[in-house]
Amino acid sequence: QVQLVESGGGLVQPGGSLRLSCEVSGNVHAIHAMNWYRQTPGHQRDLVAGIHSGGMTTYADSVKGRFSISRDNVKRTVALQMNSLKPGDTGVYVCNAEIDVDGLSTLYQYWGQGTQVTVSP
Repeated sequence: QVQLVESGGGLVQPGGSLRLSCEVSGNVHAIHAMNWYRQTPGHQRDLVAGIHSGGMTTYADSVKGRFSISRDNVKRTVALQMNSLKPGDTGVYVCNAEIDVDGLSTLYQYWGQGTQVTVSP
């Protein structure tokens, strides 16, 4: 059974830093894109950053220059380094991966449980 397990998160003051990590467990054939989304009350889940298996990255405009996404294809992990955090970055950060489970090239979406990030004085 494929699972995404997140770690990191917490409470930090404005201007501080946090690092989130997400690990894929279970039997998979290939992991394609790995992404971080942010969920806030009353809002849809928004893409914060994504990285493809080849290393190409994408960022929401609001986090460009402050956040950095990286992945380790051997360890099957994705990390989000968040610097210069602002109160507007507060939310539940959810890890997502597009996975080919059985080698038949059908991609399935998997989601983690989410980890709370709170930026407050």
